[in-house]
Amino acid sequence: MTAEVIRVVIADDEPLIRAGIRMILTSATDIEVVAEAANGREAVDLARSHAPDVVLLDIQMPVMDGLTALGELRRAVPEVRALILTTFGEKENVLRALGEGGAGFLLKDSAPGELIGAVRAAAAGDAYLSPGATRHVVDQLASGKAAVRGEAARRQVAELSERERGVLALLGEGLSNADAGRRLHMSEATVKTYVSRILAKLDCDNRVQAALLARDAGL
Repeated sequence: MTAEVIRVVIADDEPLIRAGIRMILTSATDIEVVAEAANGREAVDLARSHAPDVVLLDIQMPVMDGLTALGELRRAVPEVRALILTTFGEKENVLRALGEGGAGFLLKDSAPGELIGAVRAAAAGDAYLSPGATRHVVDQLASGKAAVRGEAARRQVAELSERERGVLALLGEGLSNADAGRRLHMSEATVKTYVSRILAKLDCDNRVQAALLARDAGL
């Protein structure tokens, strides 16, 4: 994102939910809601025409659901960051969404400040893992299948330098570049450089995939 104002498209099939999200986001001076979609197909079309920085995608929508729309967005407008709106009952969908390149997820009943923070983090290229839902994702990763993923993840992580593994571990905690920099006594720009290098080495599309890989590897 290069502009001062973060441009957002909201995609949810419930008008009242969209209105509430719009009201919260527009209370921030650095966020502008440029369009609203009632289904995934509209979300993709609006993202093409409006070129937003962030799209908020509900998972359950008619015509085209949020997960399908996420795949379409990645192909049509890969520079757009997609935040997934979810509920506790959709853990498996959340894991799939993050694995397919979503910029993060948050719960529909998140506090207004958390919603604004998630949009800002996504626009800045950071992953956003909702504190209220991260535990549920970690529980899912702790299943038997996670053990198999863990072995593969540890092999991948072994290719990183010690410093890169340290940065990756903080990505697994959901830290922003600025917070990771403070923890490691590094500048934010230096952390950003490390993150780009880590993503390339691990063949990850975004920070969220790297964060999940860090958790799989036990960092």
